[in-house]
Amino acid sequence: MELLQLRYFQTVAKMEHMTRASQELHIAQPALSKTIARLEADVGVPLFDRYGGRIRLNAFGKLYLDKVDRALRLLEEGQKEVLELAGLEQGSIHLATSTLDLLSDPLSRFIERYPDVNFKISQVSPDEMIQLVEDGRADMCFTAIALEQPFLSQVTVLSEDIYLAVPAGHRLSDRTSVRLSELSGESFIGYKEDFIFQKMYDQYFREAGIRPKYVCRVDEPPAVASLVRAGIGVALYGCRSAQDSRLTLIPITEPQCRRDYRLVWHNKQYLSLAASTFREFLLDYFKDPGLSTAL
Repeated sequence: MELLQLRYFQTVAKMEHMTRASQELHIAQPALSKTIARLEADVGVPLFDRYGGRIRLNAFGKLYLDKVDRALRLLEEGQKEVLELAGLEQGSIHLATSTLDLLSDPLSRFIERYPDVNFKISQVSPDEMIQLVEDGRADMCFTAIALEQPFLSQVTVLSEDIYLAVPAGHRLSDRTSVRLSELSGESFIGYKEDFIFQKMYDQYFREAGIRPKYVCRVDEPPAVASLVRAGIGVALYGCRSAQDSRLTLIPITEPQCRRDYRLVWHNKQYLSLAASTFREFLLDYFKDPGLSTAL
């Protein structure tokens, strides 16, 4: 039994499709099939049920996959620990996030302090975050959505209120507060339907009992601000994203509109020295952004 066999088995087991697995692994399908067959011979039982050209992981395979996942994860963690102990690398961090707006400054400060640390940043959906952390492909996540999985630890590092952003001269611009239920006739600028913040905002509108009229949907907060300034519509907007004197931000009293940003990591997997240092840096930074300059 070879390590390469186990890695091939892991990929085939998760895809349950020999052709796609061979493409993912960059290996010819006949060679991959032979490798899996040799592994099954070594284990002593079939790990897949085969139906014509289709394969499905069977009970033996599911049990074996769990052990293979653990074994390979332990080997990877052991390699990381040994390399760090031996001083053979300066460290690397893979961060998965749903938004980059609030990370640019702390990332810049951390890299200035630790210039030899290598970063990989993936902007992905919450479901993809969970998968990346579970598989050990990401060290941690920064997200405004709670990730509910028993193997995850998370801590809220920042909370912010969501305001109604209106352009200068808008009929509501002199208001000190507003209820979402008052806005049923307004033209809204929103995010695209699958954008993480939009899912949150949709819940607020449901609580208010209205269906907003969207005149435009965009991908990034700067585009929202630009369209509101132009008088195209109004929008829900985070206070920390709205450092813009040309926007009027009106507090929302009903329903309570706020979002909590969380730092999330796997509570059973090894966190490298670089990653754990970055985690503590972020926790300190969001407690008081001025403190991070001293780290």
